[in-house]
Amino acid sequence: MAKPLSILFVTSEIYPFIKTSEFADMCYAHCLGVREVGHDIRAMMPKYGFISERKNRIHEINRLRDIPIPVGAEDFPATVKSSSINNPRVKVQSYITTNVNFLDVNKGIEADITTGTTFSNNDDRFIFYSRTVLETCLLLGWFPDIIHCIGWQTALIPAYIRTRYPAEFKKTKIVMTISDFNEQGVFPLKSLQKTGLSEEALEKARYKNKMNFLRAGMVYADRVSTLTPTYAKELLDQKEFKENWLPLLNKKPFVGIGHGIDLLHWNPKTDANNRAKYDAKDFSNKDNAREALQKNSGLTVNAEAVVAAFIGPLTEARGADAFIAAVPDLVAEGVQVIIASDLPTPLKKSADALMKKHPHSVHVRIGFDEEYLHHLIAGATVLVKPSKDEVSGQFQNIALAYGTIPVVRVVGGITEGLVEADEAKGTGNAFLMKKADAAEIVKTLKRIVKAHASHEEWGRIVGNAMTTKVGWAASALGYDEFYRTLVKETK
Repeated sequence: MAKPLSILFVTSEIYPFIKTSEFADMCYAHCLGVREVGHDIRAMMPKYGFISERKNRIHEINRLRDIPIPVGAEDFPATVKSSSINNPRVKVQSYITTNVNFLDVNKGIEADITTGTTFSNNDDRFIFYSRTVLETCLLLGWFPDIIHCIGWQTALIPAYIRTRYPAEFKKTKIVMTISDFNEQGVFPLKSLQKTGLSEEALEKARYKNKMNFLRAGMVYADRVSTLTPTYAKELLDQKEFKENWLPLLNKKPFVGIGHGIDLLHWNPKTDANNRAKYDAKDFSNKDNAREALQKNSGLTVNAEAVVAAFIGPLTEARGADAFIAAVPDLVAEGVQVIIASDLPTPLKKSADALMKKHPHSVHVRIGFDEEYLHHLIAGATVLVKPSKDEVSGQFQNIALAYGTIPVVRVVGGITEGLVEADEAKGTGNAFLMKKADAAEIVKTLKRIVKAHASHEEWGRIVGNAMTTKVGWAASALGYDEFYRTLVKETK
């Protein structure tokens, strides 16, 4: 049997400590899946102000108290604490960075969860966090085979490793994952001077006369990846990426590897958050889940209604504007609509106005509540993702497991594993849209209303969805090969 690798997975967000988006679910499933394959994977993230240490069983480590971390000319104290991520089969040790100046004082990752206002010092916050990751390894004397950094918030770590600690981490390989190329961590040039990086590194982090976190990460990583093969191809087809970013890899491979879901956490047969249990052999209880959702959301209890859920950021990139514009026509067709998002945005006003006008047909909920999210996934008829831009997502895979049919625009990697439904033939597991405008959404939902009225037709599509393989097993094997090949090739 091959020797297990030691891996540190560094992220800005991971369930169960925090979830503002499906990204947290992906990181959670990744760590548990890689651990189940047999690797010693540990996770690390910051503790933001609304995370309960008691609820999440976060406790101190004596060696990691009051670590002085420089940001600019001043030192700030970090205390790195310990917890774990679990499912019934495995446990993943987790390190949690705490600090009163940059982290605990802020109730949000990049923006305030109550107001949606972006924090003005995000550069300082993630410079600080990045440096705590390296200090943690140094103080523990633990230099893993791989440090896997995901998202711009972690992208300075490769630069710190290769320029400040090359001897200590000489056997460590670094993976930099692009979670969304549109989010690069761009700040004014003066932010560069706060990093403490060498002049050479600072120059490599400079792009278009700005500081760019992601650029630094890509330059110094041993491998750069993204979250799906389709999104990797999409980036490679972009002129900007091909001409100005791909050369940073110095001919190293750029890969996209998909992500499954944790079927122990997302399973309609065993879901502790839902009283109505069901599976692919008998999903009649999904009607009870729909009824519970309607009651919980203040909607009219109607067994024949299609319940369309939109879950995610209220942004144009995710198609929230198009979905909101479609709602009046959807309500006219008898569709019930639920909008659930992590943060308020300017679009919230329009969504709230629709709920006020149609209180028994439209429900808007801002702020992720895990129990309600499970109710929503289980009880909805369809999950609508009319994204103009999206990397991969997890919710469409979770929806499949619960027999909630994805309605998605073909973009990024969100359609991987989805097959266009053919009601007459009883094939397919999703409805795929070529455009992300209100007219296309209404047209597709009208088709769904008609199919849903035929219980036999709809039942076949639901059965197809629930038997689609969406678990982590295949993804974990892909990452096992990716990690092992990286360590072997770069020795």
